[in-house]
Amino acid sequence: MQTQQFTPAQQILAGGQMLFVAFGALVLVPMLTGLDIRVALFTAGIGTLIFQLVTKRQVPVFLASSFAFIAPISAGVAQWGIADTMGGLFAAGLVYMVLSQVARVGGAQAINRYLPAVVVGPVIMVIGLSLAPVAVKMALGFAGDTQVVPTATALMVALPTLITALLVSILGKGLLRLLPILCAIVVGYSLSLAFGLVDFSPVAAAAWFSLPSFVAPTFNWQAVLFMLPVAIAPAVEHIGDMVAISNVTGKNYVEKPGLHRTLLGDGLATSTAALFGGPPNTTYSEVTGAVMLTKNYDPKIMTYGAIFAVALAMVGKFGALLMTVPVVVMGGIMILLFGSIAAVGMNTLIKHQVDLTDARNLVIVAVTLVFGIGGMVFPLGNFQLQGIALCAVTAIVLNLVLPRTRH
Repeated sequence: MQTQQFTPAQQILAGGQMLFVAFGALVLVPMLTGLDIRVALFTAGIGTLIFQLVTKRQVPVFLASSFAFIAPISAGVAQWGIADTMGGLFAAGLVYMVLSQVARVGGAQAINRYLPAVVVGPVIMVIGLSLAPVAVKMALGFAGDTQVVPTATALMVALPTLITALLVSILGKGLLRLLPILCAIVVGYSLSLAFGLVDFSPVAAAAWFSLPSFVAPTFNWQAVLFMLPVAIAPAVEHIGDMVAISNVTGKNYVEKPGLHRTLLGDGLATSTAALFGGPPNTTYSEVTGAVMLTKNYDPKIMTYGAIFAVALAMVGKFGALLMTVPVVVMGGIMILLFGSIAAVGMNTLIKHQVDLTDARNLVIVAVTLVFGIGGMVFPLGNFQLQGIALCAVTAIVLNLVLPRTRH
């Protein structure tokens, strides 16, 4: 597949476009978890540059906030605070690094042997389904347990926001189809302005230019143990992302620079993000779609996108403006978003032809789903294993200990 030739000015413009495509999803994670939006922008840019360094600037991907960590970050911040949660997320990045060495020795087959679709699929489904009540409550006007917008008003904003995301995803053409979150935010925000739900006082108070509110990690073994298993599902998804971008560009990135390098780059980006107080990084399928659409396969455009992200992170009023997006707008978007995550998990099982009439597979999927959605908790002294972390551990252990079904 031939790469088109682009001028430096076109490359810079393309880099800005890549950030634009990733932007809606990038800022949504800190908005939902209480992290600083400008830190997330900064760490997305720095993480992408680190990834490029590790992979020798061979892979055209952009790294930014991972949705898989939304529930664990929210739970971690509530229980231990941001600094301890960042310590756990730093350790989560190490999981990617360990898997990169597994891939270096045995390739993707070695990872798939220990983390097959029957393990990863239900864990991804739990990530989406466990967040469903959060999305619905926010769409109904709740911030936590407090109703901040009357239900009738909330639905008049949240439902058009959701419908916009649906229509853009299905009917959008070209670049527009890659921007459902951004389009939904624009529509929801416009309606929020009409209903008087937006408070601009934080924007007026913010400085034009300032450093983001960086938070250094502190290390609490409970937070570390809580976060470690969560990294498994997105790390395995990383393999799928590399296959996808390889298909788009006609180059086999799993072989060169190698899955071990791409996983290592992703892990280093995630751990580095935690050093500054940002969410874990992951490769963005929206950006892969934009690469396919524009046929601009030069990894250099991601360098420009990363530089734009770091520069934008320094604009104080921009971060303050993003924080004025009302909770009902985010709720409308999340209904589609979290449902889509659950569907990705289901598709993982279908694509890999996991036979659920096989008792062994059925047990793994069933127990994992009920533990995750039902809120199972395993108390271990002062530590509680629960949520996505518990699901990941449960699925892995069941896969290792249950005997293979004889046919």
